[in-house]
Amino acid sequence: MAVAFRGGRGGVGSGQSTGLRSFFSYRIFISALFSFLFLATFSVVLNSSRHQPQQDHTLPSMGNAYMQRTFLALQSDPLRTRLDLIHKQATDHLTLVNAYAAYARKLKLDASKQLKLFEDLAINFSDLQSKPGLKSAVSESGNALEEDTFRLLEKEVKDKVKTARMMIVESKESYDTQLKIQKLKDTIFAVQEQLTKAKKNGAVASLISAKSVPKSLHCLAMRLVGERISNPDKYKDAPPDPAAEDPSLYHYAIFSDNVIAVSVVVRSVVMNAEEPWKHVFHVVTDRMNLAAMKVWFKMRPLDRGAHVEIKSVEDFKFLNSSYAPVLRQLESAKLQKFYFEHQAENATKDAHNLKFKNPKYLSMLNHLRFYLPEMYPKLNKVLFLDDDVVVQKDVTGLWKINLDGKVVGAVETCFGSFHRYGQYLNFTHPLIKESFNPTACAWAFGMNIIDLNAWRREKCTDQYHYWQNLNEDRTLWKLGTLPPGLITFYSKTKSLDKSWHVLGLGYNPGVSMDEIKNAAVIHYNGNMKPWLDIAMNQYKSLWTKYVDNEMEFVQMCNFGL
Repeated sequence: MAVAFRGGRGGVGSGQSTGLRSFFSYRIFISALFSFLFLATFSVVLNSSRHQPQQDHTLPSMGNAYMQRTFLALQSDPLRTRLDLIHKQATDHLTLVNAYAAYARKLKLDASKQLKLFEDLAINFSDLQSKPGLKSAVSESGNALEEDTFRLLEKEVKDKVKTARMMIVESKESYDTQLKIQKLKDTIFAVQEQLTKAKKNGAVASLISAKSVPKSLHCLAMRLVGERISNPDKYKDAPPDPAAEDPSLYHYAIFSDNVIAVSVVVRSVVMNAEEPWKHVFHVVTDRMNLAAMKVWFKMRPLDRGAHVEIKSVEDFKFLNSSYAPVLRQLESAKLQKFYFEHQAENATKDAHNLKFKNPKYLSMLNHLRFYLPEMYPKLNKVLFLDDDVVVQKDVTGLWKINLDGKVVGAVETCFGSFHRYGQYLNFTHPLIKESFNPTACAWAFGMNIIDLNAWRREKCTDQYHYWQNLNEDRTLWKLGTLPPGLITFYSKTKSLDKSWHVLGLGYNPGVSMDEIKNAAVIHYNGNMKPWLDIAMNQYKSLWTKYVDNEMEFVQMCNFGL
């Protein structure tokens, strides 16, 4: 029993040690096997890489690609990476240059300098790629590169690349559609800015030339005054002419400081009148030109018995600042500031507003038309004429027109949406908006038959004063006489046939000659007055034929007619 017990213990210990030895022997065997396989594989790879012919590293074999790239990276030349880079740059820029050259051909630019430059550059790149130094260096990747040769090659490639980039940048505008569109937009905007500036400068120059007193007019006035001073007894004032208050005659009102213009208006009426002895002209001027106006009509009296009365604004004593709001406003510091402060500085900035700074708006002569009943209390009808009109026919038919109780007979100027009340009045102002229709048709001053009795009955002067007082700050309309005329005679105007009054000869070169021939009165409204050098030649002769060229001072003052 005892023997059996020891044997049992010894059997157990022996079995455990045998198992341990078996386990460690197995691990040693496996490690030795893997070591052998690794050494065998390494030996095979080394032998194959020595005896294998050189391949392009860009095309590795499927089996040992990873290992081959690893070993090539370890043994590569430091200059080869830079060589590959410049080779790739040269290839890329050659492709880009060829693309631009092809697009230039597509745009039919074969004869252009740009296409020739692109083609020459492409040839240079091709020659550079086929150069023996670069070709051999790229193909013989196993050979070391000489640094001096490489640097010369690198410099040459970089110079070509730089040239290509400069050409592409310069040419991009020609081929990039978006850039071309933007450049065109910029050009259009710049041209529009120049055009706007040129228009403003032109408008200012036109206003200056139109509103300045020409040398010939100044000369004429000075010579007439000199004549008066030299011969005071010869030019004494004559007694009042009874015809000036005879309501049975045809009366004309002309308010102007331009001697030659007034003489043409009067002469054209007289020459075309059937009964000139029945025509009376009421000429009103300012104090400075009164003597010259009187001397002219004394030296050149009207033919065929026509009558003329010449007065100055100052002769009408009722016209003072306490009665006439416009006189009070003209004397105000605020209006003086509007006219004269920074005028030269702002001239080219706003040519439109400069138009309303015309000196004529500071003259009472421009506003006398609103006081006709007070100026001529014994008359029934008056034909108001501007000094820039020419009368081509007998106009006594105007006195026979039935005005249907209206105050003013005038030719309407509206067509389509143009020349309507909305263009002359400020309809954003509630008072204007409530009182007037913005689409109402406007009409023209310059040739108007006026019923003075109807004027007195409708109290039009009071209406004019009411609205003029409200417009002291110029919020209802800008300066001028047409807007207050449209307001004062709103719904009190009779429309006349257009053949009575044809307008536009002072600004519109497209007025029909048939219209002009059929017109009773033609009007040179606008800046191109017929006595100025800027007058339109096609219309000037219609005015000059009524100039009294036999008058010695007209010849001496060189009117250039």
